[in-house]
Amino acid sequence: MRRCPITYEFIEAGKYSAAGLKRLSAGLSDLSDFPYTVGEQLQEAADRASKISIQGVQPKLSARINPKKQVFEIVDRNGQFILKPPNPLFPSVPENEDLSMRLAKLAGIDIPLHGLVYSKDGRFTYFIKRFDRLPRGKKLAVEDFAQLSGMSRDTKYNSSMEKVAGIIEKYCTFPVPEKAKLFRLTCFNFLIGNEDMHLKNFSLINRNGKIELSPAYDLLNTTILLKNPAEEMALPVMGKKNKINREILVDYFGREFLRLTDKVISGIETVFLNRFPDWQEMIRISFLPGEQKQKYIDCLLERKIRLFPETA
Repeated sequence: MRRCPITYEFIEAGKYSAAGLKRLSAGLSDLSDFPYTVGEQLQEAADRASKISIQGVQPKLSARINPKKQVFEIVDRNGQFILKPPNPLFPSVPENEDLSMRLAKLAGIDIPLHGLVYSKDGRFTYFIKRFDRLPRGKKLAVEDFAQLSGMSRDTKYNSSMEKVAGIIEKYCTFPVPEKAKLFRLTCFNFLIGNEDMHLKNFSLINRNGKIELSPAYDLLNTTILLKNPAEEMALPVMGKKNKINREILVDYFGREFLRLTDKVISGIETVFLNRFPDWQEMIRISFLPGEQKQKYIDCLLERKIRLFPETA
């Protein structure tokens, strides 16, 4: 038996579970392979780069579900999903991002619908539903922290976690709970080895007149993709990008700088500590290759000891 790449549940026949298909669209009874090879997807992404409203270094495609044809279709406007093909420079990026987002959900982090879809050549493409799109073509206002800081793609690393918190303080309707979300997300990214949370990977969204952190996106373990990673965080905290530990993340950033209460910090830490067995099991059943699964677990456990030295 194989697992559904949308729900991870076992399926006896086909490529997707009924529950996974329903998450994508109520009208789906099956889903055809995305009708492009990886090379064709990369070419499509390059050709359409100027038309997609969400850009970045990683190639992306805008798409929607066609329930009648039961397939993802590439579109230039009114896309419901962002599709990311495999990265030619790094192995298994779609599988890595999909897994990391699942771990985030287990940690209590708000994430959009996402998963993996089989492509024409049998490889996986990652999909994520756009959280800034509403029915009938309506859109929600979303701005990333680079825009809010007056930065660009070229300067998205020229900031700090303290400045990220300052943006929340300045723009969010209720800053205190959003700072708690930021602390949870920051600790999570450290634990999973995500060294690429730059300014464009944080966004604010306006929903019903409330400005808050958007659902999380672009989460992946970059540590296992790089041979000799020099940094542990994209944006420094307390002036440091590496040799991060509990004193920096919890005592300084969480308690001193964000001014979170002991109760809030303890609650977040309890969730993390309780989730380590679930995280390891999720990694084991994921679609990552075996060697990368072990590297992911090793990274997670090494970071656990630094954030929670009492568990050593």
